[in-house]
Amino acid sequence: MKAIIYCRVSTNKQTQETSLERQEQELTELANQFDFNVINIITEKASGYDIEREGILHILQLFSEKKADCLLIQDETRLGRGNTKIALLHQLNKLNVTIYTVIHNGKLEVSEADSMVLKIVSIVEEYQRQIHNAKIKRGMKRAISKGFHPEKNLSNRNKAPGRDRKVFPIEEVIRLREKELTFEEIAHTLKGLGYNVSKATVHRRYQEYHKT
Repeated sequence: MKAIIYCRVSTNKQTQETSLERQEQELTELANQFDFNVINIITEKASGYDIEREGILHILQLFSEKKADCLLIQDETRLGRGNTKIALLHQLNKLNVTIYTVIHNGKLEVSEADSMVLKIVSIVEEYQRQIHNAKIKRGMKRAISKGFHPEKNLSNRNKAPGRDRKVFPIEEVIRLREKELTFEEIAHTLKGLGYNVSKATVHRRYQEYHKT
């Protein structure tokens, strides 16, 4: 398995410098014990409550790009503290990353309390996804019931949404507004058809159109 070693201390004190060296040494030994191929060793000095850490962001990018399989840390507090720790554990779990720790001499054993919180976060996230999809379907159904024909009006309905897709047919927004759809319903309708735009963007473009 390809592994990433992550070491963290919270201050720049000399004693903490020694701690970083000790963490790296212990984690290297752990990697050797499990015959892992260490592709990167990341060390940083930052608060565990700070989620915008360069090292952590780099780690998430590497795992997102499938360049490693597991993460090695001294213990879960090196990953983060408080809500930051929960957020990172949740994100790493979504990326199917296995975490190994020195303190457990193997796979991370999440506490019962943290496990419960992670389950709740996953449940809430799933319901948010379902609600989002339901809004898209509702907007589509209402638009169609008002006489809207997406297959005739939106040319890129089969294209996947992306960050750079900011252009959308304002004439269809006008038409849907005339059919008494709200800006939120119009935004959800457009998203379902491949236009990744927010309610605020739809509203702003609508206002700009009427000012011209």
